[in-house]
Amino acid sequence: MARRRGQVDEKKSEAILEAAATLFAEKGLSASMEEIARLAGVSKQTVYNRFASKLEIAKAMAHERAEAIVAPLRTSGSPLIVLEAFAQGLLTLVCHPDKVSSMRGVVLLSADAPELARTVYEAGPRRSLSLLSAWLAEQTRAGRLSVPDPDEAAEMFTGLVLGHAHLRSMLNVPQIDDERRAHRAREAARIFVTAYAPTVDQAS
Repeated sequence: MARRRGQVDEKKSEAILEAAATLFAEKGLSASMEEIARLAGVSKQTVYNRFASKLEIAKAMAHERAEAIVAPLRTSGSPLIVLEAFAQGLLTLVCHPDKVSSMRGVVLLSADAPELARTVYEAGPRRSLSLLSAWLAEQTRAGRLSVPDPDEAAEMFTGLVLGHAHLRSMLNVPQIDDERRAHRAREAARIFVTAYAPTVDQAS
């Protein structure tokens, strides 16, 4: 069955973002829109129709990755289950070499392209933190957790999950394997939920 136009457009956008991720990792901002189009298998005009600039491409990449990480926050599972899934997604993004190489390129270029760095941070990591903070506040109102400062707790949880993962990624040294990532996600969620468990009075 033939794909609908919307499906075709989505596939082209995905191809553009994948091509950009590859080229940003290899060349940084020196990668041209024409090169991105060629690797994606689309025309340069098609790239510009979807993304006005490389800055917009980087923003879309960061937003897409953030959405994948925060997806568990939109489910109805218990805090323990949701936070474990969130942690697993975060570790997968930061530890997987195919996913982190383009981000490493952005970090290395941040001094020369501060606007790009800020855009990527706001669309990606900052957005994830904001949504996690809002979710923690909601869980506190519902009596499932007791988190007095959701913003601070959100950042503390991601730090607990990642450990040295970001540093390993930036230095391109071996990461923890799948089994250890799964264990880290479970333990981080368990520790966090235990630390922010509601009191008996709050739960009743």
